[in-house]
Amino acid sequence: MATATTDPISIKLDQLFAAIDTNNDGYVDWSDFQHLVDRYLSTYKIDKSDRRAQALLISYQMQWAELLRHADGANRLSKEQYHFASRAASVDTSRFNMVEGVPHAVFDIMDTDGDNTISKAESKKYLEVWNVTDPGAMDTFAMLDTDGDGSISRQEFIRAVREFFYSPDLEAPGSLFFGHLSR
Repeated sequence: MATATTDPISIKLDQLFAAIDTNNDGYVDWSDFQHLVDRYLSTYKIDKSDRRAQALLISYQMQWAELLRHADGANRLSKEQYHFASRAASVDTSRFNMVEGVPHAVFDIMDTDGDNTISKAESKKYLEVWNVTDPGAMDTFAMLDTDGDGSISRQEFIRAVREFFYSPDLEAPGSLFFGHLSR
């Protein structure tokens, strides 16, 4: 009899794995990450030659390289391998730290007007990129806006990503990037 995952970080990584596994084959590989980059560029209408697009691609390439390094060189990762590699890569700062590098590149993509904040409309596009359908997902915007100024600053966004990878609290704002979670 299989038991349900109760570790909060595993629950979040399960959700992230499912969102990244674009072809639903039970594995993630570079093509899944490339598809994610393409969805960002398409949704935010950014040309591949734009410096922000290049930074996003490079940051995901570096993340993928780190995941592979922590998965002993496999060229595609099962959910279990992804969990192990993500946990290891999220705390390994000896090279590229995915919890710091990728979110800055994503923030730059999301900030379409260049005001160094993410508006509610810019945040809604993020949900489109990730195919989030949870009706409560937009409620997360107000929670991520910790200073209540009506927008998400770079600092608030990076803090939320850290919460996603490190916080055991499933109700923490950063845990709700894809909508509400349950054990």
